[in-house]
Amino acid sequence: MEVDRYSDEQLELGASNDWIETMENKYKIEPQQKTNEPRIKPVEGKKGASSDGTVRASVFSGLEKRLKLESYFEEGFPVQYLPKILFMVFLSLVYISNTHYAEKTIRQIDKAQSEVEDLRADFTTLKSDVMFASKQSEVARRVKPLGLKESLNPPYKIVVNN
Repeated sequence: MEVDRYSDEQLELGASNDWIETMENKYKIEPQQKTNEPRIKPVEGKKGASSDGTVRASVFSGLEKRLKLESYFEEGFPVQYLPKILFMVFLSLVYISNTHYAEKTIRQIDKAQSEVEDLRADFTTLKSDVMFASKQSEVARRVKPLGLKESLNPPYKIVVNN
């Protein structure tokens, strides 16, 4: 069966419009016969092919045979289940995004906790340094080069009567 081929110039001139209008649909698409034979021929030396040419069943082909998935789509896609399927897809996406958000939040909390521990350790170190530097003996040692010395007389209280 041969189809006449015309150039673009001939198509523009309208020389071949008559064959387009009278052309019939000579090709008929027949549905595939349901068989349990593999659609792909095994290649020697490849995974899944044995030496006698038979194909070992994979996990997915076994599931397909047991669940009979082809029977659900014989008359086309079941549109009546589409809203439920879309709702389940939406819930799955929400679940996945919630899981990612929770893991991200946990990582931020762990980071903040480690930072708080570091800051607490720094605070404790600085506090002990300040306490040591404010002791009377340490203050006296530091001001000695300035010419100041400790008073030997104890301090006394000044009372003012009104």
